[in-house]
Amino acid sequence: MKRPGGSLSAAHSSVPSAAEPTATAALAALERVLTLATARLRFELVDPSGRHRIEGDRLEDKALASHGLAWLATEVAAARALLTWALGSAGPLDERIADAHLGSLFLSLRGGLSLGPCEEVSLEDLGLTTAEVEAMLGDEALLRWSRRVASADAWCAIADAAGRLGTFGSGFGESAANDDDVTLAAIQGEMRRFTDRAIAPIAQDIHREDILVPMELVDELGRMGVFGLTIPEAYGGQGLGKLAMCVVTEELSRGSLGIGSLGTRAEIAAELILAGGTEAQRTHWLPRIATGEVIPTAVFTEPDFGSDLAHARSRAERLQDGSYSLHGQKTWITHATRADLMTALFRTDAEKPGYEGLSMFLAPKQRATVAEAFPDEGLTGSEIKVIGYRGMKEFELSFDGFRVDGSALLGGREGAGFKQLMATFESARIQTAARAVGVAQAALEAAMRYAGERVQFGRPIAAFRRTALKLGRAIASVAAARKLTHFAARAKDSGARCDLEAGMAKLFATRVAWQVADACVQIHGGNGYAEEFSASRLLLDARVLSIFEGASEIQAQVVARRLIER
Repeated sequence: MKRPGGSLSAAHSSVPSAAEPTATAALAALERVLTLATARLRFELVDPSGRHRIEGDRLEDKALASHGLAWLATEVAAARALLTWALGSAGPLDERIADAHLGSLFLSLRGGLSLGPCEEVSLEDLGLTTAEVEAMLGDEALLRWSRRVASADAWCAIADAAGRLGTFGSGFGESAANDDDVTLAAIQGEMRRFTDRAIAPIAQDIHREDILVPMELVDELGRMGVFGLTIPEAYGGQGLGKLAMCVVTEELSRGSLGIGSLGTRAEIAAELILAGGTEAQRTHWLPRIATGEVIPTAVFTEPDFGSDLAHARSRAERLQDGSYSLHGQKTWITHATRADLMTALFRTDAEKPGYEGLSMFLAPKQRATVAEAFPDEGLTGSEIKVIGYRGMKEFELSFDGFRVDGSALLGGREGAGFKQLMATFESARIQTAARAVGVAQAALEAAMRYAGERVQFGRPIAAFRRTALKLGRAIASVAAARKLTHFAARAKDSGARCDLEAGMAKLFATRVAWQVADACVQIHGGNGYAEEFSASRLLLDARVLSIFEGASEIQAQVVARRLIER
């Protein structure tokens, strides 16, 4: 049977001519690799009826190849987003950053892709032959260009230029909008100043002492409109888009991941209520969430099932008066003691399997008192001690007859809970990507600052070649993560389906956060391992990002399925 995707000679002859922009030519070659790999995997997995649906568990059986395809698509999308930004930018350094990133990817891809720690996949594992890989990625002109623009000298020059500009990378594409978008630029400037004034001075103490974010700061964020950014003006919010959410989230997370995440649960709750709630639920809850008067928390995960929500066991029993009694265990509940509202997923129909029996509730609760962490009858909780992501605290909650009124059922509909929750996944993952960009930016700034100040053997360590190379690569990685995240946000703001873009943004940005935070610790040397320095906190904070809101393995599965079935 003929293999799909075109002939070897066709792939070779389609290499762009030398007259075309070299970065664009390199990207075109990468996109051809992606197109062929997608066609090959689709040929193996999609059912023969041509409906583009994957049969049964075949995607899991081909997990190495399918997740490799997801990462290939993600890397190409990030490179495309970075190049698009650079070509529209007036700065020559921006183009050098994009060239170096693209050149590096072009050179490395022949050796395969990393799926994560201790996991790699080759392009041959994705169904390509060695000859096809060589035909698409072996063009001598593109290889020479890539070796030049992604050389050690090029990376070091990028780091040196950033150091001389004194921006520590923050000037390279951190604006979420076009240059003429005054509103978003103003929001970014305001949040940057607020972060430097109010968050940066206390972030390390919150982490080291493992304490809650000061309530005064939460209240100030509420007055600034952080919790109502994307809530329509008709319900007391600012009516801004997901791009504005990214700007704010990045800047706050640059100061502290915990503080940058304060708006996450408000975003999830608002999305749930806007998309699935009744008008009465919207008018009651949204204005209070927008001002910070009501602090929501998400109550979805269960101890034994994690991301496998279809098998959730916690149940909601409907009583004769129309109210519900909630029973079961929930875990990884963030900011639970301070929360006033739980968006809670419980099974209302034990007879219906999987997602069909799940319902969403808007369950009010009391905040902690001096005497009791959980004063409501039928609700108890125990703290889960964590190594990072501090400031809100994590809890396991036990529901034993906790009562909610019948009006708490989201949209007044039983059995719709999972579909209602799915409507929030795109925004939640885009925001997580933005949080990751903020942490990565903080690590980059800390690393560049320390490398410029720390003197060893008579000169700043930024002058040493391997340090400069790390910094140059980090600058490009953060810029690429930011641009891919903003691309996903724009797609969401356009009203288009963007689960693919959101998943890729989260995959890429969370990896970048970890890599840059790790490099930051290495550049700090022994000081990077000390609690006194922010490098140690940033490393611990970065590590959680690829786990929550859908672990990277889940994200890769989502991205792969969308690529194959679309």
